[in-house]
Amino acid sequence: MDLCNTGPMLEEGPIMSPFTTRIAAVLTSAILTMPLLSFCQDAPDKYPPGTKIMVRLDQPLSSASAILGQEWDGTLVNAVPIGNKVVAPSGSQADGIVSAVKRPGRLKGSGSVSLILVHANGIPVKSDILTRDGDGHVKSNMSKIASGALLGAGIGGAVGGGTGALIGAAAGAGGGTVVADATNKHAPELNAETVLTFTQQ
Repeated sequence: MDLCNTGPMLEEGPIMSPFTTRIAAVLTSAILTMPLLSFCQDAPDKYPPGTKIMVRLDQPLSSASAILGQEWDGTLVNAVPIGNKVVAPSGSQADGIVSAVKRPGRLKGSGSVSLILVHANGIPVKSDILTRDGDGHVKSNMSKIASGALLGAGIGGAVGGGTGALIGAAAGAGGGTVVADATNKHAPELNAETVLTFTQQ
């Protein structure tokens, strides 16, 4: 039988019954959806501890104007593999929140702004805290995350459910301190296109 022939096939053999046609349609649908189901089943729900995730910021952030709990967006610089499989291709979307802000001022000195990564290609991330200080350095703080994050999550969860818990955890992890002053002197900034490397905890 010529599979490319789209003409009538009445003389080629018997016409399939409605029941046989339905069975064929079900089998075809199952075969076509198997790769999608396999992908969904293989998609991880988290990154292994120690995974490095490089993110390029989509917008600038400054200690003079950033707000605690503010959301920020970015894109992945490099593909992120788990084992031998890439689960987050380069260019995938990423997002996080501002976990702590210190306003710059004459009495308090230079400010700082801290970020955490929340999702990379839709996969949840529990990252370290990256802080941009007044000296222009970006530092990672992993030693004080656990106790502060647990306390903050409890407070945030009581206020705003799941979203509140997330913001509360960030506040607890970063100290939750916002120090205001009358001047923007020494306000650290993270420009758009800045590349940051987060580490999964």
